[in-house]
Amino acid sequence: MKLRAVVRRLAQGYGVPAARPQREPATELVYTILSQNTSDVNSKRAFEALMRAFGSLETLGTAEADAIAGAIWMGGLARVKAPRIREVLAGIMKERGSLDLSFLRDIPIPEAKAWLRSLPGVGPKTAACVLLFSLCLPVLPVDTHVHRVARRLALIGHRTSAEQAHETLEAMLPPEDVYSFHVNMVRHGREVCHAQRPYCAGCVVRDLCPSARWQLASGGTRVYYE
Repeated sequence: MKLRAVVRRLAQGYGVPAARPQREPATELVYTILSQNTSDVNSKRAFEALMRAFGSLETLGTAEADAIAGAIWMGGLARVKAPRIREVLAGIMKERGSLDLSFLRDIPIPEAKAWLRSLPGVGPKTAACVLLFSLCLPVLPVDTHVHRVARRLALIGHRTSAEQAHETLEAMLPPEDVYSFHVNMVRHGREVCHAQRPYCAGCVVRDLCPSARWQLASGGTRVYYE
């Protein structure tokens, strides 16, 4: 199966990253909202500023949206993200009585996804990030890098949206490969398979990639599925 070959090649090129919890689920949720449409550096700065300003997620959930926006301005889209963060935290508190989301680990994955996606502004990528990075569940986030590389490799159709790709790719992967595949695809997209001018000559999966064949045949002037 082509996908298994891709997983194996990426692991040979980049190693096999170990899955370990990064943050508590509610904290991961806020962090992921902050990371939308911005760089890792800016989202990290915004999160740190948020915690300095409010001290805890409980305090943040009752703060004014304008105050939240003032703390996270460096992360971009502050006027959009601030009310979303407040509404998400307030919604969790109202339904659960606390911000402890560890119960998501103990329910079926489709139910955990659906519960997170019922929160305002939480889509498949944000839900997947919480479940994968905080709870180490085999749920695949599809960001711009994963989506681009998967289309170029023809793992999914070139008309497959990022939202559709979450379920399509996840269903194709053995659970034990989900974390490694995600992390290595993101790294590959950042370091080699760039949106513009992909470095096909140095690609560990180039012989599995129809885009690389076209790119190399055209002398590096053709880009397929940006």
